Amino acid sequence: MKKLFAALFAALALMTVIAMRMQAPADHKLVWISDDNPRRKEQIELFNQMQQAGQLDTPGVAPNPRLGMKLDPNNGGMEKVIVQSMGGVGSDLFDCYDQKTLSAYVRSGAAMDVTDLLKARGISIDDVWPAIKPTFVFDGRAYGLPCNSAVDALWLNTDLFAKTGVPLPTNHPWTWDEFLQTAHRLTIRSKDGHAVQYGFLADWANLWQGCLMQWGGHTFSADGTRCVLDSPEAIAGVQFAHDLIYKEHVMPTPIEEASLSGQGGWGQGTLKWFGAAKGAMALGGRWWLCTLRDQTHPVVNGKLQPATLRVSAVECPHGPLRVFKGYGRATLVNATSPRAKEALDFLVYLSRKPYNDLCNAQADALAPVKRYSQTQEYLHNPEYPEENYNAVWRDVMAAAVPEESSIFADGQAVNQILTVQMDLVKSDQKTPAAALHDARVKIDAEIQKMISQDPTLKARYDALKAGRKEQP
Repeated sequence: MKKLFAALFAALALMTVIAMRMQAPADHKLVWISDDNPRRKEQIELFNQMQQAGQLDTPGVAPNPRLGMKLDPNNGGMEKVIVQSMGGVGSDLFDCYDQKTLSAYVRSGAAMDVTDLLKARGISIDDVWPAIKPTFVFDGRAYGLPCNSAVDALWLNTDLFAKTGVPLPTNHPWTWDEFLQTAHRLTIRSKDGHAVQYGFLADWANLWQGCLMQWGGHTFSADGTRCVLDSPEAIAGVQFAHDLIYKEHVMPTPIEEASLSGQGGWGQGTLKWFGAAKGAMALGGRWWLCTLRDQTHPVVNGKLQPATLRVSAVECPHGPLRVFKGYGRATLVNATSPRAKEALDFLVYLSRKPYNDLCNAQADALAPVKRYSQTQEYLHNPEYPEENYNAVWRDVMAAAVPEESSIFADGQAVNQILTVQMDLVKSDQKTPAAALHDARVKIDAEIQKMISQDPTLKARYDALKAGRKEQP
């Protein structure tokens, strides 16, 4: 499989040359490819302090040189990371957001298997939230550790609730049917039919995937040998997500979203529109606070100012099943880095309490290690006393499940197929049933393509097909 990826990326040789030119001069610091979220600076500072103080050393294991770390926010992206790594000019560590990307990193040889190294440092991957394991665990082996964990709950603009006289929902499990009663009351349109305020905002990809799971749908069979996206349960879930736009009219259509995007404001997409009070409820993660705090807890010249946005949060509605899509961000070690051993210190750091407490305090989603979100310190941050809903995210995270994947399917190919088909559903150009059928056919073809190129993978596939009973 590594030879296959080497051949595929040979066509990107020119990018390797470009990547080499983009590399910063060597200064003996570990390089971490991640986004340029302002929180990264404080996270790196804490790592450097703990490393220099020897707080990341493990008894019985020779300590690494105290190299320190710096951020590289300019060389992210799967293709660029792989090309640089294969060209020998990659960073020491890089982020990964989902199983699709992880599979590409592993199969290309860019990600290093750290399973045994983590055990030697006393780190158990079972300490993290189960729903985020696909961001760093592939085919039973670990290639890094998560930096955070996330799940969507329901954000509430409490001012819009008060303005329309609708009572705030209480935080308890509730169904989509119960939710719709509230969403309709909060959707306000002018006499000519134009929306003044939407009852509900959501990122389409997160919405349809969550509904598919809640209606009992699956992407793959239990053994991963076939796609089952066109099951009645999966179709029903995606149909409900579609109906929120075109039948219930509590969400904006793509055309209406384009209009919202041109109205200014900060942030991107659903987060931007919610912050601009275009919707009373929104599906989103706790990490939204990284931006929302500029409005809910504005500080100017060191002085707290009156809030321009007041929010709360409750559990997201559920369908026939009370499950929610979990996601997150992991950091992997570059297998080709000459400092891969030293880079392991950063993974140790991600497993320790100081980092997890910092992650929770920054609202960079939730801490990756479960037990560090089971504290009063997490529930009540004295710097943000108005955030009295932190328990919501922890409780929903406990009911989160990971996005499904298959060892026999290329994750990036699957993602591309689903994006094309589901965008057609969102724009009302294709029915959910037709889109999921076509997606299933194309993904099954990708499975056959994958196993035809890898004899070892095909042997595993054939063994499963021969030995399993038909099951969804």
